[in-house]
Amino acid sequence: MKDWHQKDTDEVVAELGSDVASGLTRADPEERLQRFGANDIGAETSRGILRMLFAQFTDFMIVVLILAAVVSGVVGELSDTIAILVILVLNALVGAIQEYRAQRAVEALRQLAPLEARVLRDGTVRTIDARDVVPGDLVILEAGDVVPADLRLLEATGLRADESALTGESFAVRKSAEKLDDEDLPIADRHNMAYKSTSITRGRASGIAVATGPQTEIGKIAALLTEEDVVKTPLQVRLARFGRDLAIAVLLICAVIFYIGLLRGEPVLVMFLTAVSLAVAAIPEALPAVITISLALGARKLSLRNALVRRLPAVETLGSVTFICADKTGTLTQNRMAVESLLVGGRPFELQRPEARQSISMRIGQGLALNNDVHQSDGVFTGDPTEVALVRAADQAGYYKDDLLQTLPRVAELSFDTDRKLMTTLHRDDDGIIAHVKGAPEQVLERCVASHGAAEDENFPRAELLEDARALAAEGYRVLALACRDFSTLPTITPAAVEAELSFLCLVGLTDPPRPEAEASVENCRTAGIVPVMITGDHPDTADNIAARIGIADGQTPAVTGRDLATLSDDALRETVLRAHVYARVDPEQKIRIVRALQDAGEFVAMTGDGVNDAPALKRADIGVAMGKRGTDVAREAAEMVLLDDNFATIVSAVEEGRRVFDNIRKFLRYTMTSNSGEIWTLLMAPLLGLPIPLLPIQILWINLVTDGLPGLAFSAEPAERDVMRRPPRAPKESIFGRGTWQHMLWVGLLIGALSISAQAWSYFSGAAHWQTMVFTTLVMAQLFHALSIRSERDPLWRRGFASNPQLLGAVALTVVLQLAVIYVPILNPIFNTSPLPPADLLLCITLGALVFVAVEIEKWFVRKGWVYGSGHPAAMP
Repeated sequence: MKDWHQKDTDEVVAELGSDVASGLTRADPEERLQRFGANDIGAETSRGILRMLFAQFTDFMIVVLILAAVVSGVVGELSDTIAILVILVLNALVGAIQEYRAQRAVEALRQLAPLEARVLRDGTVRTIDARDVVPGDLVILEAGDVVPADLRLLEATGLRADESALTGESFAVRKSAEKLDDEDLPIADRHNMAYKSTSITRGRASGIAVATGPQTEIGKIAALLTEEDVVKTPLQVRLARFGRDLAIAVLLICAVIFYIGLLRGEPVLVMFLTAVSLAVAAIPEALPAVITISLALGARKLSLRNALVRRLPAVETLGSVTFICADKTGTLTQNRMAVESLLVGGRPFELQRPEARQSISMRIGQGLALNNDVHQSDGVFTGDPTEVALVRAADQAGYYKDDLLQTLPRVAELSFDTDRKLMTTLHRDDDGIIAHVKGAPEQVLERCVASHGAAEDENFPRAELLEDARALAAEGYRVLALACRDFSTLPTITPAAVEAELSFLCLVGLTDPPRPEAEASVENCRTAGIVPVMITGDHPDTADNIAARIGIADGQTPAVTGRDLATLSDDALRETVLRAHVYARVDPEQKIRIVRALQDAGEFVAMTGDGVNDAPALKRADIGVAMGKRGTDVAREAAEMVLLDDNFATIVSAVEEGRRVFDNIRKFLRYTMTSNSGEIWTLLMAPLLGLPIPLLPIQILWINLVTDGLPGLAFSAEPAERDVMRRPPRAPKESIFGRGTWQHMLWVGLLIGALSISAQAWSYFSGAAHWQTMVFTTLVMAQLFHALSIRSERDPLWRRGFASNPQLLGAVALTVVLQLAVIYVPILNPIFNTSPLPPADLLLCITLGALVFVAVEIEKWFVRKGWVYGSGHPAAMP
């Protein structure tokens, strides 16, 4: 896009072939529509819902599970086949819905565009379809209008535009038609431009369309949305790698067992069915169900904490986050302007203190309450956010606008304009007329001759007060000055007559104050090893001030600006993002660069935002978090999660829930893969030790059904680990089997296998006919005791609390009942090839299984001491 803000208005009009007096001719728009296209944001080339659905079945883990479903059907386990296929279809539906929702993000962006526009053509102002606006059109704007295209302003009278959705600027922006010389100005500082889909809050203007449709700034954001791919979640990446490795390992192990059986002279069909059954058992087909249920329960808990999850995998992603890039306005701050400081006679008053409010003079209270266009209805203030803040401050001090207007009615006014940078209202009282003036400090102080209540003073400290105003601005405040003047009669209503020989009242410092809980939430992030970062379209001074107040920055290192980012190479940016904590005046593409640079550095990034300008970065981040109260539909459609209260503290709560969910998924994997490992070792070692094949295919599948299914699913309800937010995030490249998980699976699997083989050997060599039932039952009991012992990675079960997960206790109890039924119900004995066990043998099976519980509790004690898996293991933390 050309730097239209640097050109004189005459130069712009001439370059676009238009005319200030008459606009485009009748023939021009049609030709330009052909050349530039409609003033519309093109819809993304979309895939049909069926294509989206079938695309979900290409993941390697999904293919493995489909093969497992087929094999289950072949060996007669139709229930397993149906369960796997139902789960896969549900997962595919979730993925297809996500892709469909991404397409809707661009459609939501298109809905922001105005339906109509007023343009000057052939010397006549006409209302046309906004899609028909073309470059060169002269557009007329008034308060309440939505800008139909990117415009270079030709005239502007008291014009203010709300550009927050596009730039992140928290204030309505003052606009003018003056040429700007700086070529590197960010969009938020191009005050002689008006941008498509922003809204006019005050004043009127005319401008010439310099860009339409895809060439507008909003159109470029739409293009970024369609170009950015959705990033796979950490869990998806880890599980894809896990599925590939598991499938290869299982096939090799099954081939070895099949070959050993043939060498021992076992029937080919029996060994084939055994190997296939083991393959089905080894692949944790309950994993998708456990993951889905865990994520769904996590999403439900988050909804109770004001976080609406739009994509289930986002729940787990939160637990992996290492950087939270937060928008300032409304997320870290209260999203409302407030008067925080008054400077009266060189003395600061902080309005939060009651004694300060009581010390405000009557004339200051009147100035705050009366000099504005704010309206109040049923306790709700409407109007310019800055003026609303002034009226609220007056209310706090006991000066109520409606009451004051009864005794001081407004009789005249001088509206604000960009040349004077002042607003004046005149009010009648018993002694005459009072003029209340507010505006930019340099303009107000230039017209002041004394402080209120003092005689005209040649030594009026104008320079000192201007320095005070600059100091407040440097702290991030928006600064206004108040003044007044008394008249005996109504003067001529002109700036020269009214806004002269003023009496200075005070300086007012306004800001969007931090949320009360923001500082504690930032500290919680740091304790959890997460780096909080502020990215905003606001002024750098404002960003630095808020960041320092809530602990994101130290107050010494200045914000990195969009202009700074433009000079950095990708390599330099990767170094910068790891140490920078505050970014200001950044554009949408720069937000994406920041997110990409962090991801390239191996970080997991959560990005918050509410505006159109945030949407591409929300989509690019590992998890995008949109604002529910003030956010745009575009941002919400691009995000995985929506904060219903727009509160940074809610994100921190969501991170805690995400960590709990991942812990529970890892516990299920640790449980089920250790159980599968125990079964494999049992089948592998028995023939090598001269024992017969210990389990039949039906018994393998039964163990897989009752031990993986019920207890496994119950892990999704496990409460969070103690001090879950006092440990660092998982390393971005950490395997799902990290932190001692694979070692645990190996040695506990070996232990389960050894105990099962011991039961088989003792009963087999003692001549017991029920030796196969012994090994069968020992395997089940060992796995159930294992489930109880791994509910925590660090705490013993008695400290965890036996009843803290009643679902798991119920699942274990039900599994025990089902196993006893298989042993002691006569009708089931021939089906599972089991025999009733004498009480002593059943007790032996339970005792052998309980040894697994004891061994794992000893392992956890070693972990707490830091003796195994490294002292940096989270469970080794005090």
